[in-house]
Amino acid sequence: MTDQRAKITPVLLAGGAGSRLWPISRDQLPKQFQPLVGRYSTYQQTLMRVSDRALYNPPIVITNSDFRFFAQRQAEDVGVGGTVILEPARRDSAAAMAVAAVFAERQTPGGLVVALAADHVVLDGALFSEAIELGCRAATQGHIVVFGLTPTDPRTSYGYIDPGEQFENEADLRLVTAFVEKPDSETALRYVSNGYLWNSGNFLFRSDVMITEFRKYAPDILLAATHAVNEGEIDLGFFRLQKERFESSPQTSIDYAVIEKTKKISVVRGRFRWSDIGSWDAIWEIAPKDAAQNVVEGDGVAVGAEGCLIHSAGLMTAVLGAKDLVVVATKDAVLVAPKSRVQEVKGLVEALRKGTKQEVTERHTRVHSPWGFADDMLTGDRFAVRRITIDPGARTSLQRHMNRAEHWVVVRGTATVSIDDRTKVLTENESMYVPPGGTHRITNEGRVPLELIEIRTGAYIGDDDVLRVDDDYGKN
Repeated sequence: MTDQRAKITPVLLAGGAGSRLWPISRDQLPKQFQPLVGRYSTYQQTLMRVSDRALYNPPIVITNSDFRFFAQRQAEDVGVGGTVILEPARRDSAAAMAVAAVFAERQTPGGLVVALAADHVVLDGALFSEAIELGCRAATQGHIVVFGLTPTDPRTSYGYIDPGEQFENEADLRLVTAFVEKPDSETALRYVSNGYLWNSGNFLFRSDVMITEFRKYAPDILLAATHAVNEGEIDLGFFRLQKERFESSPQTSIDYAVIEKTKKISVVRGRFRWSDIGSWDAIWEIAPKDAAQNVVEGDGVAVGAEGCLIHSAGLMTAVLGAKDLVVVATKDAVLVAPKSRVQEVKGLVEALRKGTKQEVTERHTRVHSPWGFADDMLTGDRFAVRRITIDPGARTSLQRHMNRAEHWVVVRGTATVSIDDRTKVLTENESMYVPPGGTHRITNEGRVPLELIEIRTGAYIGDDDVLRVDDDYGKN
């Protein structure tokens, strides 16, 4: 597939939350942007799988507005640029898929689109590409193609596909006899015995065909998506959907809205290894293991342990003599649970949100911004310490705080600091004091990341004590 008109447009659905993977996955930085298995996040891994420009057009990424700069930054880090479409609200996968079809149809009428969940792990990249190539045979003829995987056990958290007769005599490409969503345990056991496949949640289709099927089965979603795209606008390099139009869409999944109803559907039996990493036990299943079947990611060690998952971000975590245990540690939260009960983490998170610990379900100790990031190091009564990193060529907003003072110490690089009508250049080990009410900005005019320690002091030190006078990134 080297002809430009035959290339596939990848669409990455990257707007989900993933509370079952707390405390790593949180509202402000969900699982698709986290390196849960390997060096790169699943979002980056998905981008790299569709980076072959002989086969794919530049990708379209659909994500929540809150994640826009982070999605852009991670894409740049792996050298795969594309269009980032911003959802002003969460409306589940049906609205996102309708937007993808409408947007892709505007770019390449009748072109092929592969819609991929950005929070899945796919191993065996060559086998994945073979599955895509095979699915194109049905998609070009007007079928919506789903990708099925052979079940390993009767799970109730997946949709199931009943593969019927072969399509063009291809054993791994079949017409779909039935498509059912999340059965009970007894029904799931029967499906596995009858040769059903798990639905991976990834789709291949012609944009005009998907639009036709939406018009037939979910016209209200299509109407909202069409208006949201037609009335959308470019904002700082992103494509922002029109808010009221998009929010008028019903909130439902693409499976319920279209896939279970359409008659134009085929399935490719995928031979690649796959996981939706919907819970910590799913990560244990797919990750590399030691001789005792332990998985250790980050700063962890297992001694005399068996079948455990240790995932630690910046905190040395040791597990001794345990079996089938999940231990997940961050700088501000630790989860310890039997592997058999990790599906209950979502309920735990809901309980935390209703109580006094809502903040640990929402934000990380590392807070990402368009200009870089900040790591919370220590917080106490009337003070907080942060390590701030500003990218080369970037600068913070011009802002002031009414209830706190700030002290900055440069530990690496060179900072150009403006406070009211003064501007000063600070190098390593030099410092600056910003009084309450002082209008200030930090600029990194150098070629290396600027790192500094910020100490906040005052009666109130919350992030919402800020008045942005000028901002390059549209946050004021």
